[in-house]
Amino acid sequence: MKKLVIELCCVIVLAACGNGKEQNTVEEDSTAKALLQGVWIDDETELPLMRIEGDTIYYADPQNIPVSFKIIRDTIYVYGSNTVTYKIDRQTEYSFWFHSLADEIVKLHKSESPEDALAFENREVEVIPTTEVVKKDSVVMYKGTRYRGYVYINPSKMKVVRSSYSEGGISVDNVYYDNVIHICVYEGRRMLYGKDITKKMFAGIFPEETLNQMILADMNFMGVDNEGYRYQATLRVPESSVYSLADITIGFDNRTEIKKAE
Repeated sequence: MKKLVIELCCVIVLAACGNGKEQNTVEEDSTAKALLQGVWIDDETELPLMRIEGDTIYYADPQNIPVSFKIIRDTIYVYGSNTVTYKIDRQTEYSFWFHSLADEIVKLHKSESPEDALAFENREVEVIPTTEVVKKDSVVMYKGTRYRGYVYINPSKMKVVRSSYSEGGISVDNVYYDNVIHICVYEGRRMLYGKDITKKMFAGIFPEETLNQMILADMNFMGVDNEGYRYQATLRVPESSVYSLADITIGFDNRTEIKKAE
């Protein structure tokens, strides 16, 4: 399997590739779908790429989520996090060529070896871990008082689906575990504030389609001022350099204000 290219531009490209109008007006080609049943091998690498059963595509990479599909006229519609379309260049009982999102022709041939099906035996999608438990603490002084801020980054079982595509331009969805970050502020041994921060708290701060594919990756205690305790959160698209920052202010009345970092 080719290395995945996973920058935010992939998300934008994939979101733009859907076209649902034709699907609702033209009947699906059941004959073409029947021809696709089975295991398909990449002509270039001679490795299994996908297995098609019914209306579902299973990928050889266990980290890729199975997706449903339809064939309408000369186009295959794939329904993952985004609806993606590929123009079919050639289809026979034993060959399948289509144009990828990178405008490359992906050439596949149907497997005739039962052993190739072993690449798809594990039907449970592997969730990709994003971090281990991390503990951070910082000490700041404000008006002669010493404050200590703690951050605990804890992996959770909350899943984030992130769209990406291969170098050849094939859309795939991967699943990652999000984090819950516990923050607290102490004055000496006295805890002044403690709260769990989750990604849901940033709804409305960032576009929904962007936030859905991000994880809550990091948190830093920035200090104390006359408005309260200040933290900065990092939300990141997994396995990429794409991230956004948000400022969190906890007032002395324990009210929380979150806004996009300037």
